[in-house]
Amino acid sequence: MISKDFFKALENLAIEKNVSQEEILKIFGDGLIKAYEKAYGGKNNAEVIFNSEKAEIDIVSKSIVVDEIDPNSEPGHEITLEQAREIKKNAKVGDIIKEKITPKNFGRLAASTAKQMLTQGLKQLERDKNYEYFESRVGEMIIAEVIKIKNDFVTLFLGRDTETSIPSRDLLASDLIVGSKVNVYITKVEKTNKDPKVYVSRTDRNLVIRLMENEIPELAEGIIEIFGLARDPGDRCKVCVLSNDENVDPVGACLGRNGMRIKNVIDSLNGEKIDIYKYSKNPEELIANSIQPARTLSVQYDEREKSAILVVPDDQLSLAIGKRGQNARLAVQSSGWKIDIKAESQALSEGIEF
Repeated sequence: MISKDFFKALENLAIEKNVSQEEILKIFGDGLIKAYEKAYGGKNNAEVIFNSEKAEIDIVSKSIVVDEIDPNSEPGHEITLEQAREIKKNAKVGDIIKEKITPKNFGRLAASTAKQMLTQGLKQLERDKNYEYFESRVGEMIIAEVIKIKNDFVTLFLGRDTETSIPSRDLLASDLIVGSKVNVYITKVEKTNKDPKVYVSRTDRNLVIRLMENEIPELAEGIIEIFGLARDPGDRCKVCVLSNDENVDPVGACLGRNGMRIKNVIDSLNGEKIDIYKYSKNPEELIANSIQPARTLSVQYDEREKSAILVVPDDQLSLAIGKRGQNARLAVQSSGWKIDIKAESQALSEGIEF
């Protein structure tokens, strides 16, 4: 007999650990079975029966009555007729003999073993549930806290008693402040003997997509889509967007009123600049859009090679190429076209008609 307070304590423990009472009872029952095996010479013929309504926990051993015990049978699974009749006077060969063995019958061993297994089992159960939680969120964004910075690694707290250490290069330079809260993208989760290993990044291009989906309902709902995205983490990002509804301007939807939507994304990336431009089925228009904010005079393209020569006014060349070629490179990566940018004077000298 176990008191009702015991079952109430298990119920409270289940709530505290965010697991079901059935899972805790199974762990506790496994502990009692382990104690039984120790106390009864390795016998493994018992099961635990829980009755929460009567506040009872019983260990019941089951053995089949035989004339002679097979030395190769599992310990405790067979019992001689003579032994069986000590428990049940009219027992006969072939009967299943059941005997209740309550925890108090084998003393402190049951309590200590069950408690130890409950502690270990709950810890493993938490680990398994944490793994399932984070594994189900691979490809999603969560909020993490920077809790330690050492050498080239940063330790982040992800919630659910889970931490991860990542190279500082996978964070933005401005993130490296203990106590700062940052949005991170989960790239992979591995199961280990201890806590799950969660891989996260702030530099992954998909983080920008998740942040934009979070701020732009039309994107989350599929009304507008991201055709291409290229990123220099912490510095600049270029995003090509298209609309599945002719009444919705994809660029305007991304920017929001007074640019507030994209500003929120930029703030989440600690000031990383984001250029939004419109997709077009017309390659000439798409390529010209991709090189913005520079103004374009002419686009000549080869659709089979997916390459183009783009001519800009002389005073727009540095803007079109960008610092260290960044604008041109991000335009190529986000549009999917090879782009050769030429100044107007250069194009004329090379005999390029436009």
